[in-house]
Amino acid sequence: MDRVFALTRTYDVALLDLDGVVYVGERAVPHAAEALVAARDDGMRLAFVTNNASRPAETVAAHLSDIGVAAAPEEVVTSAQAAARVLAERLSAGARVLVVGGEGLEVALRERGLEPVGSADDGPEAVAQGFSPDIGWRALAEGTYAVASGALWVATNVDATIPTTRGRAPGNGTLVSAVGRASGREPVVAGKPEPPMHREAILRTGARRPLVVGDRLDTDIEGAERAGVDSLLVLTGVTDPVELVLSPAGLRPTYLGADLRALHEPPDRLVVEPGRSSHGPWKAAVEGGRLRLWRDEPAAGTSAPELDAVRAACGAAWAADGVEPASVRDAFAAANWAVA
Repeated sequence: MDRVFALTRTYDVALLDLDGVVYVGERAVPHAAEALVAARDDGMRLAFVTNNASRPAETVAAHLSDIGVAAAPEEVVTSAQAAARVLAERLSAGARVLVVGGEGLEVALRERGLEPVGSADDGPEAVAQGFSPDIGWRALAEGTYAVASGALWVATNVDATIPTTRGRAPGNGTLVSAVGRASGREPVVAGKPEPPMHREAILRTGARRPLVVGDRLDTDIEGAERAGVDSLLVLTGVTDPVELVLSPAGLRPTYLGADLRALHEPPDRLVVEPGRSSHGPWKAAVEGGRLRLWRDEPAAGTSAPELDAVRAACGAAWAADGVEPASVRDAFAAANWAVA
């Protein structure tokens, strides 16, 4: 592989999502640590950008170091930090903010000169809501009382789910919807895909040509699209190949890779774009609304990577007027690739 033309040499900073990209729960994603160490060796700077607001940057950096990715707290950007900046821009110094969340949100608010409180009876001017696995009914009720009374409400993010080692679990969006239904209001959202998150990351890193790396279409990839920057989708988290092929404009990545080793491949090898329906030995077409995939016989000694089939399928489907969802799974099955 000619690393001179790899993504690590094309972009100055990788804005990396964490859950589902670098780790899942307490475990590192396979190949992630080695790929990121090598990316730094290639001169790419790293920023770890997460919608999970439960932990302070110092704790996140320590976890990353434990799994083999040396990280400093200043390289970590959380949705709690983005939310705290949004609040600080709208409130006076020292304003009280009711926290429905964890330590990461409290630390971020204090860094911006705001005072975290725990009850609607404390006279908060705003409510900051972020994910914590320890949030219970009482915390949600306090948030609802304050929001219903007119307090400014900022949610760190509205991800419906989070990936865990046991599967998908309810995310902050599920908890935000509980307060919203009870109060009849909608929050200002700071995290991906909303602009405050990537603004925070770019401000903190000084990135000139960032590459967003994520596993979710509706947060990482949409956020990159809205920020006007390129993106790499890796298939180690939430998004599966069928969902990607069927994705609408605005939720489509620039590049597709299996995992973070893709950072060391050339852009042209990874690019997915409408109309480019031939990748490696794989070709695709949409005929009568149905996706068809086939493979030319590879030359002796070469392989036919499965992701080339996905890239070809994306190129054909994204250029078509419409594709029957069932035909996408059928096409992968016919190509002898069972997609879960």
